[in-house]
Amino acid sequence: MAIGYVLKNLLSNMSLLLLIAYFLSKTELFKNLVTGRKDTLANKLKMATVFGMIGILATYTGVSVKGALANSRIVGVMVGGLFGGPLVGLVAGSIAGLHRWLIDIGGFTAVACGISTVVEGMVGGLVSQPFKKAQNNLVYAYLAGMFAEILQMGIILVLAKPFSEALELVKIIWVPMVVFNPMGICLFVGFIDGIYKEKEKEAALQTKLALDIAERCLGHLRKGLHNPEIKEVVKIILQMSGVSAVSITDRKQILAHAGVGEDHHLAQTPILTDLTKKAIKTGTMVVADTKGEIGCSEPACKLKSAVIVPLWKREEVAGVLKLYLDRENAVSDVHITLAQGLAKLFSTQLELAEIEYYKKLQQKAELKALQSQINPHFLFNALNTIISVCRDRPQRARELLISLSTYFRNTLIQTDSFIRLEEELRMIKAYLELEKARFEERLQVIVDVPDEVRDFLVPPFILQPLVENAVIHGVLPVE
Repeated sequence: MAIGYVLKNLLSNMSLLLLIAYFLSKTELFKNLVTGRKDTLANKLKMATVFGMIGILATYTGVSVKGALANSRIVGVMVGGLFGGPLVGLVAGSIAGLHRWLIDIGGFTAVACGISTVVEGMVGGLVSQPFKKAQNNLVYAYLAGMFAEILQMGIILVLAKPFSEALELVKIIWVPMVVFNPMGICLFVGFIDGIYKEKEKEAALQTKLALDIAERCLGHLRKGLHNPEIKEVVKIILQMSGVSAVSITDRKQILAHAGVGEDHHLAQTPILTDLTKKAIKTGTMVVADTKGEIGCSEPACKLKSAVIVPLWKREEVAGVLKLYLDRENAVSDVHITLAQGLAKLFSTQLELAEIEYYKKLQQKAELKALQSQINPHFLFNALNTIISVCRDRPQRARELLISLSTYFRNTLIQTDSFIRLEEELRMIKAYLELEKARFEERLQVIVDVPDEVRDFLVPPFILQPLVENAVIHGVLPVE
């Protein structure tokens, strides 16, 4: 039997196999399987099963040569290994290899071809990581395919008996299978690369959508999360994103909700879903694929999948943004990209809103009041203290800046108004926090104020000068 005959039939059958693989790569099921965000055992086994079935299909499209089958079984099992890793390659190879042995039990190449199929899948899995990092992964795939097919030829020569027939078989099939089967692998790799590029394009479109949504929403966020305009934000996101529902919360309650579930996800009510509480507690994005994972306390809730992303302010979780869908397993990378993009933009705007708030406080402050109410030496010493700890203890420096900010904010209170004693104590605490950083162990503070008097109204700064004098004259002179 001529090599040309084997080559012609092999290429013809490979074309049919690749045509099927091409249409398969256009299905959402296959796309989600290959680019799945969940790297779980169940997902890997599903992936291995699909590629193992492709290997079985290749067996049936093979051409009979001297009691054996020249085929493109390697295309399915090796591509599975390249994209899914060692486990996928091993399982896919085992599925296709076991099938090859079962349909030809007793055939002189049944065992050899079954084992070689498992080996080919393992080779694909073992080179998966360098393959994914390679600049030209098609060349890498071709060379890996050639190496695996050469191994198959060696396995046939070692295991197939009699050796003379095995050698005669290898002489006929080695060129078509070693040279041309890797081309099929490259074409299949190209199909899957197209899926990843399509996903990247979708992600870019979602990034643009996030920017468009943010452009319409940021004006409503200038006053922070706790303002009536937050309702407009969720309505805009719902209208432009195409999801089933959108919700924004702070750390404890729902601030606004639009879409499915409006009847029980009510504004100014406690957070209903366990998943939201988890996102706030951990400060990480969480994704739910089922109604049970969302954990809504309302049994009749129609929301069945969600992506929840924290909103940050001053390195703390201020709340969350939630995108809901009314179908299970409906959250895709597209939704995740959109949610993450919006959360980053909104978090930045919340930071800016707080900065704007403090800026307005500063503009309202009178220089004369500051000069009369703040000891210039205290301010100078406080800033020097903060500067000294910035490099070695940035977190401590941040805490001191917050204390200094609290102290400044209280000095802006008009002297003809009354404040709660608790507020006066808060300013004193901020002042002492700064002084403790300066004097360290030399300054020990005990606060003993009964709770029942903390709500009493007193003139501002009635206690602060006494405490300041105690520090200046009681601690400063002591070595």
